[in-house]
Amino acid sequence: MANVREAQAPLRVRYKADPSTAVVIDRARSAVCELADPFHAAVIPQGSSEALVVATHRGHGGPHDAATPGDVLCAALACCHELTIRMVANMMGLELTLLEVKVEGDIDLRGSLGVLAAPVGFLRMRTHTRVSVRNGGQSEINKLMAVSQQCCVVGQTLSAGVTIEHELAT
Repeated sequence: MANVREAQAPLRVRYKADPSTAVVIDRARSAVCELADPFHAAVIPQGSSEALVVATHRGHGGPHDAATPGDVLCAALACCHELTIRMVANMMGLELTLLEVKVEGDIDLRGSLGVLAAPVGFLRMRTHTRVSVRNGGQSEINKLMAVSQQCCVVGQTLSAGVTIEHELAT
């Protein structure tokens, strides 16, 4: 079994000695997709060679025949939350026997359609987590969840908000 503490130990030393090395850039880019199709796009996340096709939500008049950008945002939170729980459990010496993460988000579609003065974006998001460990009780699970929520990059970013800089090239 992999050991998170051993894998992260040299990183912690390096980041403490030189904090600038802890700042990384995650990326995604659009992929070639039929420009005449207003309801589909494709993106390639950093670290992947395959494009993820996304579709417009049926509530925006699209076919919703693939994940929507909102679904992808929910997926980003779900996988970040799960990976964080896995790593924290490993560091705590807990053996996971069950881990399921589901994410839901509520959106008022009127805002993105320019209808009335409705807000654009998610109104709220919820994570539903089922977790069991072989070698611990409820107090260990509570600590696992508290630390995981605190360390989940996507969750913390969504909770705090982030500045988005837009650059245009023609």
